Amino acid sequence: MHILLTGGTGLIGSALVKHWLNQHKLVVLTRNPAQAQQQLGPEVRTVQSLQQVDFNQIDAVINLAGEPIVGKRWSDAQKQLLCDSRWAITEQVVGAIKAASTPPSVLISGSAIGIYGRQQQQFIDEDYQPFHAEFSSELCQRWEQLALAAQSANTRVCLLRTGIVLANEGGALKKMLLPFKLGLGGRIGNGEQYMSWVHLQDMLRLTDFLLQHPTLTGPFNATAPNPVTNAEFSQQLAKVLHRPAILPMPAFVLKLMLGEMADLLLTGQRVIPAKLQHAGFAFKYSQLSDALKALQG
Repeated sequence: MHILLTGGTGLIGSALVKHWLNQHKLVVLTRNPAQAQQQLGPEVRTVQSLQQVDFNQIDAVINLAGEPIVGKRWSDAQKQLLCDSRWAITEQVVGAIKAASTPPSVLISGSAIGIYGRQQQQFIDEDYQPFHAEFSSELCQRWEQLALAAQSANTRVCLLRTGIVLANEGGALKKMLLPFKLGLGGRIGNGEQYMSWVHLQDMLRLTDFLLQHPTLTGPFNATAPNPVTNAEFSQQLAKVLHRPAILPMPAFVLKLMLGEMADLLLTGQRVIPAKLQHAGFAFKYSQLSDALKALQG
């Protein structure tokens, strides 16, 4: 296949490039083509503009571009950047797909379980309503609406409602490792909020699964089937690292440090990948202990 990736230098995107390198012809859209070429290798074509891509020759688009949602306090300017970095590129990609006479057969576009907003203990599948009204949900709802505009008789659209991706190379786990290794880790707030996670390898496998199954469309929860509470996550990570997990992070301290963004860490969703499992996808890492041991054991 001839595949175009946006967000190809990020955690998931760069791992997908490595995963597909010897199977497909890859084009990566990036702000810095020379730097991306150095990171991804000479076999990957890097472009700075969609105008450099003939969408009539592209079989699939993987749209993962977006400013990292965790890391910076959510000022009004940062919120606008989070939105613009997702919405604008998605709109451009969809426009190019619709303008092609022989468009790509599939658009797999990023989203996040943040679309559901904060939820309680109930299990959340792809059909769950209503979404809790807050910034992360509004961000993802608009992102998905823009992507779905590419749907046609020639192009199917799959939406990746991604959870917490566990990887040593980046993401939430990398940020957590140092304090936990120093014995300074522990639950966040009361620890009762659910964390819906997925091992990076399963993230790659499920994306490939969606690419290869032409009947699959719509939203898919990209999370392992067994979400855990934050308290359980903290205990399991500490156990794998052979460290105690006795220093909780009080909610008020986190809110002082991160402002509104702290809500992402203090609230959660108990998400299950119902549609992927129904379609026959089997997770290699369905239990958190196995995922953490594979990464840190």
